[in-house]
Amino acid sequence: MTKNTLYYGDNLEIIRNYISNESVDFVYLDPPFKSNQDYNVLFREQDGSRPAAQIMAFEDTWTWDQGSEGAYLDVVENGPVKVSRAMEALRQILGENDLMAYLAMMAPRLLELHRVLKETGGICLHCDPVASHYLKVLMDAIFRPENMRNEIVWLRTSAKGLMTRRLPSNHDVILSYQKGKGATWNMGAVFNPYDADNLDEKTRKKYSHREPDGRVYRLDNLNNPNANRPNLTYEFLGMTKVWRWTRERMQAAYDAGLVVQTRPGTVPQLKRYLDEQRGKPCGDVWTDIPPLNSQAQERLGYPTQKPEALLERIIQLCTNEGDAVLDPFCGCGTSIAVAQRLNRRWAGIDITHLAITLLKHRLKDAFGEDVKKSYEVKGEPVDLSGARELAIGRDRYPFQWWALGLVGARPAEADQKKGADKGIDGHLSFHDDRLGTKSKRVILSVKSGGLKADDVRSIHSVVERDKAAIGVLIALDEPTGKMKTEAASFGFYNSPGWNTRHPKIQILTVADLLNGARIDMPPIRQTSTTFKKAPRAKVAEAPQALLPFDVEEE
Repeated sequence: MTKNTLYYGDNLEIIRNYISNESVDFVYLDPPFKSNQDYNVLFREQDGSRPAAQIMAFEDTWTWDQGSEGAYLDVVENGPVKVSRAMEALRQILGENDLMAYLAMMAPRLLELHRVLKETGGICLHCDPVASHYLKVLMDAIFRPENMRNEIVWLRTSAKGLMTRRLPSNHDVILSYQKGKGATWNMGAVFNPYDADNLDEKTRKKYSHREPDGRVYRLDNLNNPNANRPNLTYEFLGMTKVWRWTRERMQAAYDAGLVVQTRPGTVPQLKRYLDEQRGKPCGDVWTDIPPLNSQAQERLGYPTQKPEALLERIIQLCTNEGDAVLDPFCGCGTSIAVAQRLNRRWAGIDITHLAITLLKHRLKDAFGEDVKKSYEVKGEPVDLSGARELAIGRDRYPFQWWALGLVGARPAEADQKKGADKGIDGHLSFHDDRLGTKSKRVILSVKSGGLKADDVRSIHSVVERDKAAIGVLIALDEPTGKMKTEAASFGFYNSPGWNTRHPKIQILTVADLLNGARIDMPPIRQTSTTFKKAPRAKVAEAPQALLPFDVEEE
């Protein structure tokens, strides 16, 4: 991995064809798993059909079919012996069901991720507790049991609802493995800062002293744990001891008021201030990182979005600046945004153009326009022939989402059924006054072929029906002169707030958009962006490295 990259496509094929052996320092993945609801609503199919790539990544419904049977047989027949046996055992236990289909699709991906990891690399697999123990068996077979670091429990929400036959499920599991014994592990990233106003009883008893300015401190031992240190044996304040420090350092600390003798004849002690300590060591149960609530500033409307604080802890723990981070199920890109902010190199893979578009908006909002220079996108069409190739597929949604992304439009509501979209494929919003109080809509229809004059009349009818301001046809084919004349006959939308005039019905071809054309419409204010605006990124501070004897021991 030499340059930050977003890949569009099936992550298995991308990893196999584009990611080199031992080129990645850390992998984070949060693959979707079957639940009682389709929570990946941004990406689900609308009519029940499931293209193979959709099954493998986003529909949150895994079904045992020919694809999963083939993936299973490939691993059993061609994979490492331990992985083959593990998969056979899991199938004997589970049979042919959705969970086994999930494991069959995960196995080849985990094998490829093991291949691309450096010997000093690590991996964190974020999963549902329903599947975590089966995934752990698979991870043990691939990474070896001795390379498991932790099974981390993240309290993702408070217990909700009244369960009559079991306890509510309110945690996720993060399986952390290293590839080799020299894998990166930054202890300085696993401490929770102390809150002086909310200390636990043990810490409060230890830090029982307070300076006149309010700083809280404890008195700590200055004796050297090694009694056989003649060079550190001397008299200080009337006490001869084997000290932890040299005489010069001890005197300097005394002069600075850090070494005190509470009364004559007692052993001098060190003032250790609470606000200078790294905090409490973090265990493998994380309850201090709350989930994203509906009002969180960083929330982008992605149903399974994880908080940046969670990914920041994981990435700081397992990587150093300049390391390469890979997320093969990047979704709305929390791991990518955090890696960018922490000065890590990164690669993200996603099966939908919608997610890639959302992530590009997130990076721009968080880091500014110049961030575009720091990464490239592979797998998206860059010319008309590439657009035609994307449109050929039996599923029209990838082309539709990509085309809408060219103008920054949001796709039509995800819960609409195919054939019931009422002529709307996407929409944009703008404010029709400079105060930003009157919101208006631009509706869009995407045509991948067979553009007709009726399409022009149809989008005008939809504009009138929905009281929208402007209607836009995005077409793969060039419109005829008659179609352009038909569009022009519907006149203009006059914006009273901006005192501007815009064609009410517009036809833009994919070729136009690739050449820089844009919708003729009033300005879009920041408060009216199509995708929820990500907050501006703040550079995170690197964990402090402390001397061994300065580590706070609990």
